[in-house]
Amino acid sequence: MAAMTVAAHAIPAAAQDTGGTPAYGEIDLSSGFTPDPYSVNLQSGGSVAASELGSSCSGFIANNPDFRLRYSSGSLPLIISVASDADTTLVINAPDGRWYCNDDGGEGLNPSLRFEKPMSGRYEIWVGTYSDSSFETATLQISELVSE
Repeated sequence: MAAMTVAAHAIPAAAQDTGGTPAYGEIDLSSGFTPDPYSVNLQSGGSVAASELGSSCSGFIANNPDFRLRYSSGSLPLIISVASDADTTLVINAPDGRWYCNDDGGEGLNPSLRFEKPMSGRYEIWVGTYSDSSFETATLQISELVSE
C-alpha cells in the first residue's frame, strides 16, 4: 500500500465540527489491535468543500465526522486509508488539532495517510468525493501493518 507522509500536509485547525456525532460510529483501538486492518463501510461525500480547511484538502465532506478513532499508540505506524471504486479523498483532524488531507496517496485513486509516529488520542475522519451531490460506497481502513 502506497502511503503519503503526513508532515507535509498538516494545516491549522478550521471550523469543521470535530465534536459532532460521527455518522458511522467510533472505536477505541490500542497499538497491536486485531483484526488489522479494522474496516468500516460508509458512504463518502457531503456538502462542505474540504478546501475550506486548507489548500491541500480536496473534495466535499460532511459537517460531522464520518468516523472517530480513539487510538493508544505504540511503536507501529498508523495508516488510515480508503478503498472505493470512486475517486475519494481523506480528511483527518488528529489529536494535535491539525488537519491532514490526502487524495490518491493509496492504490489507484484511493487516499491514504500514514502517521509514522502516531499520537495517542482522538482522530476525526472524513471521506470525501469530488461532487457535493455525489455519495459513493467506500471502506475506511485503519491499519498498523506495513505492506511491501
